[in-house]
Amino acid sequence: MQTVAPPASPATAAGQVQTTLPRLLVHNARVRGARPAIREKEFGIWQTYTWRDAEANVRAFALGLRALGFGRGEKLAVIGDNRPQLYWAMLAAQALGGVAVPIYQDSIAAEVQYVVDHSESVVVVAEDQEQVDKILERRQELPRVRYVVYEDPRGLRNYRDPSLLSFQRVQELGRELEAQDAELFSRELEQGSPEDVAIINYTSGTTAAPKGAMLTHRALVATARNFLAAVPMDEKDEIMAYLPMAWIGDSLFSLVISLVTGLAVNCPEHVASVRSDTREIAPTVTFAPPRIWENTLSQTQVRLEDAGWFARSLTRWFVERAMEWERARLTGQPLTGRDRLLRAVGEWLVFAPLRDRLGLSRIRHALTGGAAIAPEVLLFFRGIGVNLKQLYGLTECCAGGTVQRDGEVKLETVGRPLPGVEIRIAEDGEILIRSEGLMAGYYKNPEATAQALRDGWLHTGDAGFFDADGHLVVIDRAKDVSRLSDGSVFAPQYVENKLKFSPYIKEAVTFGDGLPYVAALLNIDYEVVGHWAEKRGIAFAGYPDLSQNEKVYELVAREVDRVNGQLEPALRVKRFVILHKELDPDDAEITRTRKLRRRFIAQKYKGIVEALYDGRPEVRVRATVTFEDGRTAEVERALRIHTLF
Repeated sequence: MQTVAPPASPATAAGQVQTTLPRLLVHNARVRGARPAIREKEFGIWQTYTWRDAEANVRAFALGLRALGFGRGEKLAVIGDNRPQLYWAMLAAQALGGVAVPIYQDSIAAEVQYVVDHSESVVVVAEDQEQVDKILERRQELPRVRYVVYEDPRGLRNYRDPSLLSFQRVQELGRELEAQDAELFSRELEQGSPEDVAIINYTSGTTAAPKGAMLTHRALVATARNFLAAVPMDEKDEIMAYLPMAWIGDSLFSLVISLVTGLAVNCPEHVASVRSDTREIAPTVTFAPPRIWENTLSQTQVRLEDAGWFARSLTRWFVERAMEWERARLTGQPLTGRDRLLRAVGEWLVFAPLRDRLGLSRIRHALTGGAAIAPEVLLFFRGIGVNLKQLYGLTECCAGGTVQRDGEVKLETVGRPLPGVEIRIAEDGEILIRSEGLMAGYYKNPEATAQALRDGWLHTGDAGFFDADGHLVVIDRAKDVSRLSDGSVFAPQYVENKLKFSPYIKEAVTFGDGLPYVAALLNIDYEVVGHWAEKRGIAFAGYPDLSQNEKVYELVAREVDRVNGQLEPALRVKRFVILHKELDPDDAEITRTRKLRRRFIAQKYKGIVEALYDGRPEVRVRATVTFEDGRTAEVERALRIHTLF
């Protein structure tokens, strides 16, 4: 059994983490009062709030909640895009001894109802009319909800629900209460304990209903301090907050690490403006799951296709060399004098301008986690000068497990354990974690808690091992690692990540457990492939039509064939089909964080999977088509099955 136990972190060495998130806010207001805490872009203008502003807003909202009867141990749900008011609402609830429950903003009404009801939230803070409507649609099934607070009033003028209050109105109530009792906020704050649950983060639920991981103030702050001991940040750093607030990655970076270090958080105006807003801010730190990095790479490749012949050829040549140079550097091979000179020329002509267009011109730490990232994606960004590193962790340990330190990046690993984190590999290959950052348990689910937390160790469900340098290698979800019929070990995620490096392939689901060969269900990237088709005069009417085009199949077949050349013979994809629809979280095929629900997909597309292995050249499916006027119709469609060898 392999075990790696690093030196104690500052938090562990000091004994205990004796603080809470709202107390850190008050501390920052006192010692960093005039420094920027959070910015929001609205109507094209960046609005800056200092730490003193943030504390005043949290104080007013907390006391407003208190005036409305919100008390210790109660839950407050927030839903919407990243907005200062939503972060303030979370801190306000915590200041009163309450618990924040962030919800994925793209959740449908039924999913929102589940989290609000299961968490027993009594107040919901919603960003705008869209999110308010989800709550009101299910109002009869949410008897515990006493108030729905909205931040953006547009479209809500004629709403008459008595539970509706504006964010500003709640703050007004708070200021009125403070005028009567100036010390009430301080008294509430002092009652808080590091052992209190601060956030319930609902997991993505790849195999069942989402589970609510209860994370205490102590666990969150200890994890942040452990992480900062390996990846230093300070109050001069800037980060963009654009990932779902319900994801543990956003909770850790945009809330906890910001409070611990004093760094500034920046909220973009819209999801569609993230790229341009990022370029304006030029953050020094960024954290995103692999899908974001893959999308950024795909968009870069699309824009490159539109460039002139000379610019396109020059960029491709330098990027290909940069990836080769980075691969050599990571394996300890020195560059020749000629390569160093070419690298300098490439920095001036290609790499620096490319980083600037991506908003990464000032980046110090670029991090990825939440799923495995393809080595090629890592090489691309590191090759152009972005210090991209992997971390490994789960919601259940506040995202704190391992991280790649500067100078220690290895393509196939996720780095060494963080200070204060102990990792062990069980006899069956499962990764076990022990640290101060472990969750208190799953809310109202003692059975799942007992399964995940045993003898002080978090059983992650991931399979992995340590290499000779003590770096963790994560193979796949333990339950997904299997064998082909010839006995070859098959880790589907490994093959899928190779396939998704292609700009034309958005999703891949591979099969092979107990089967004679590997086969795949694929989604094309509609925007990228659509752009490719338009440039070649290929007509199409929507995703289903484009996905089944003969030329598109030829394009994707070349990409799969290229990937096969990088795989061991037993793992090469022999047959594939391009699905007639994109995998969608609304259809329960993937999670809100775009993790595959493998068993659901295998059952839903059972007929297609069977056709991949019985030799049929095509398979017929029924699909629902939605017209522009909202009408729907059932149509039968034939999906081609492509055989590569």
